[in-house]
Amino acid sequence: MDMLRTLLCLLLITVVAADDTAATTDAAKQPLADITTSHGVVRVVLFADEAPQTVATFLGLAAGEKPFTGADGKPAQRPFYDGLGFHRIIADFMIQGGDPLGTGQGGPGFQFADEINAVSLGLDRDKVLTGPGLSMDDVNPQCRHQMGQFGAFYIRPTLESKGFGPQTPPETIEAAVQAMLPELRQVTLQAFYEKLGYRYDSTLPPSHRPKRGCLAMANSGPNTNGSQFFINLADTPHLTGKHTVFGEVVTGMEVVEAIARVAVDGQGKPAQPVTIISIRRVVGDQTSPPTPPAVTAPAPAPVAVP
Repeated sequence: MDMLRTLLCLLLITVVAADDTAATTDAAKQPLADITTSHGVVRVVLFADEAPQTVATFLGLAAGEKPFTGADGKPAQRPFYDGLGFHRIIADFMIQGGDPLGTGQGGPGFQFADEINAVSLGLDRDKVLTGPGLSMDDVNPQCRHQMGQFGAFYIRPTLESKGFGPQTPPETIEAAVQAMLPELRQVTLQAFYEKLGYRYDSTLPPSHRPKRGCLAMANSGPNTNGSQFFINLADTPHLTGKHTVFGEVVTGMEVVEAIARVAVDGQGKPAQPVTIISIRRVVGDQTSPPTPPAVTAPAPAPVAVP
């Protein structure tokens, strides 16, 4: 009942959308890349078959083959990630890097679409409501933190179309919402996320889930990918369908864990820079990651992007 009353409050306020293993070795479909950091090398396999644009953009920026917007607002072209860092580190969750501003707000001056096959992830079958009511126990754990948005996109419009508003007695609204429950229980996660603006492609190969060791794009909502990425320290089912998973760690997870142990402030920003020395595609038959060069000087200043 507390959840129901919380959703009813949506009639009176403006709702703001919330933010936010080893693999096979087909070099064409799954290239390897080394993320060389000040703490060591993390080798990742990239899922170029299931996220072709994402992988191409990541490798293009890394190699200096893809232009981006520089500090002067003009096109620049050089290895984008060299000298950047991991600006956000949250223990037991993830490490995030690839922002030239180091604030979580920067990028390469362009954005591109998500590449996610929702059907392969079961989002077309899993329901938002898994129980008989609207209590938190009745909500799918993958979207419990988004019930305000569920109310905004599914409950409030229906009530408003029937003339309900701030002047309507709460018990009348409550009865109307209870009458809507059979319909609400049929809403799938895919349908809900599509209401939020996510777009899926069932013609892509099956997508990987955001599990421990995965490499995924950070974003600020649907289709806002740029240069920022994160590596999971744990399984994160609540991110399923919301972030393009485009690779996973092959070797070097101990490096990721070492980075996760650095001292951070209350926002997850490391007290001392954790530098990305370079990100490069592995060529030839390099069977083990190289030893990173010693970092004896401060990392280059990030390139500001308007």
